Amino acid sequence: MSAEIRWGVVGPGRIAENVMADFAHVHGARPVAVASRSADRAAAFAGRHGLERAHGSYAGILADPDVDVLYVATPHPQHAAIALAAIDAGKALLVEKAFTATTAGAAAVVERARERGVFVMEAMWTRFQPAVVRLRDLVADGAIGEVRSVQADLGVARDYDPLDRLFALELGGGALLDLGVYVVSFAQMLLGTPDTVHVAGSLFPTGADAEAALLLGYADGRTATLTTSLRYPTPGAARVMGTGGWIDVLPRFHHPDTIVLHRAGAEPETITRPATGTGYAHELAEVTACLQAGRTESAVMPLSDTLAVQAVLGQAADQLGIRHADDPAAFT
Repeated sequence: MSAEIRWGVVGPGRIAENVMADFAHVHGARPVAVASRSADRAAAFAGRHGLERAHGSYAGILADPDVDVLYVATPHPQHAAIALAAIDAGKALLVEKAFTATTAGAAAVVERARERGVFVMEAMWTRFQPAVVRLRDLVADGAIGEVRSVQADLGVARDYDPLDRLFALELGGGALLDLGVYVVSFAQMLLGTPDTVHVAGSLFPTGADAEAALLLGYADGRTATLTTSLRYPTPGAARVMGTGGWIDVLPRFHHPDTIVLHRAGAEPETITRPATGTGYAHELAEVTACLQAGRTESAVMPLSDTLAVQAVLGQAADQLGIRHADDPAAFT
């Protein structure tokens, strides 16, 4: 791998548009190509962002010898098939959350990546936000004692439209995969993998989930209470509670600037750590640094954590009667 890491984008949609500006803040990373099933769409994206090449198929960018790593930002059900093909082509991957539509899909991608020794990471930008990094340091240093409970919510009010991707089950629509992945990943980051998952919620007529409240339980009594919704707005806050205090993560917790440390018997301490750019630069820098160092996994967002989060989402979906599916024909 060269010192300069050359990036390609698969799926030139809204989130990819937002991510592109942050490459300017990442030393050693250069976006060079984009792929879409629509050649016109790929060409337009390349033109807007000054990319050297536009591919009118996913196969085209996999065969591009001047691309080291792919940022995959297609709908969730397409992730597994694209990732498996990319791994076989030797391309490193940053795969947008949710990592896949199903637990089985995530397991297949992780197994293949480890077999082939190819770098893969889930694009959970929350873990790389400077304020969240500071939170993790405080927890590790024992600032609030032993963490016993986590609360987090992330919800928005969206008008139901069966034609919109957010409400289309076949496109991975629903609150769990789009928003719930954040609350689950945040809890898993701090508490580890739960022993039990309980959920209550409701579905849209399309079969996608409208809202969900999750209770994650641990054998030693620790808990996480998590809420996600496309039906009603929530503050987007999180709270980490320990035996010696708590930390509030101010909205919106999945890309916060500010946390407030409450130590038992002390005045609250407000800590502000703004993100660089729009906040995506930090995960892009992590992937770039890992590839430059020859690593096949990130220590901050390891594949074991991705699998644990995907398993919780899968159990929640099963309990609600949601039938997510990966699209085996996505790689075309």
